[in-house]
This record gives sequence, C-alpha cells and structure tokens, in this order.
Amino acid sequence: MAGNRDTADIEAAVVALRRAYKRRTLARLSERRGERTGHHAELPDAVFELLDAVESAEDRGGALTVTDAAAVLGVDQPRSSRLAAQALNAGLLRREADQHDGRRSLLALTGEGREVLAKIRDFRRRVIAEATADWAGEDRAALARLLTRFVRDFDRRARG
Repeated sequence: MAGNRDTADIEAAVVALRRAYKRRTLARLSERRGERTGHHAELPDAVFELLDAVESAEDRGGALTVTDAAAVLGVDQPRSSRLAAQALNAGLLRREADQHDGRRSLLALTGEGREVLAKIRDFRRRVIAEATADWAGEDRAALARLLTRFVRDFDRRARG
C-alpha cells in the first residue's frame, strides 16, 4: 500500500509542476523581479521553449527543422513556423542549409540566442536553489539523481 501512496504523491507533484508551467510561474516571477527586460521581453514564452529545443538537438549532435520543432513542442506546423519567425527576427536563431537535403533548412542558435538561454537557465537555477536552500545537500543530490532517473524512465515508457 505504501507504493500506491508514493505513486500518488509523485503523480500529484508532476501535475503541480505541469500546472505551474502552464501558469507561466517562472516567467511571471522573472517579470515581478524585473529580470525579464530588454528587447526580448515581448516575445512569447514559446519562443524560448523553441530555443531550448534547438539547443537540445544541437547538444545531441542534430538539428531541427520547423516541422521537427513542431513535433518537439507539441504544436502544429504553422505555430512552429510563427515561433521560428519571431526567433529569427529577434536574432536568436538563424537558418542553415541542410547538407543532406538542400530543400530543407535547419534552425540554429545564434550567439545572442545562446546568451538569452544562458540567462534563462541561470534564473531557473537560482529559483531552484532558493526553493531548496533549507535542504540538506544529500537531499538535493537525491532529488537530482532520482528526478533525472524518473524523467528518463518516464520518457522511455511514453515513447513505447
């Protein structure tokens, strides 16, 4: 019975995180703290999700097209195209020719895009550090290890 309670607690925590994400909790916090300023402040959060997706693909040695990005972000192709256009116009992404298929163009981060992502990542990490400031170091390490494992295993199950 304890396993069922643990599973229910994990499910409730995952739902709470999803709700916080949908409410744009971190974006609102950055706005309240005055950290979401500059000429990129007007861009929708989904543009920064696109940058994250492009960076993840690059980190794995790959690249995304607008169509690939739509699948990763869970949006339709026209929405993905609009997000890419906003990121391109803001100088956060650039298009590159696909060396294997000249008809396709790949999305790549610009230096400015990398800087913006670094600032976002730094903000998220500071908020996590604040939230766990009173935790023992072993507890933070355990959460990092177990959450990483959970996400990996969950993703593997979800993919089939």
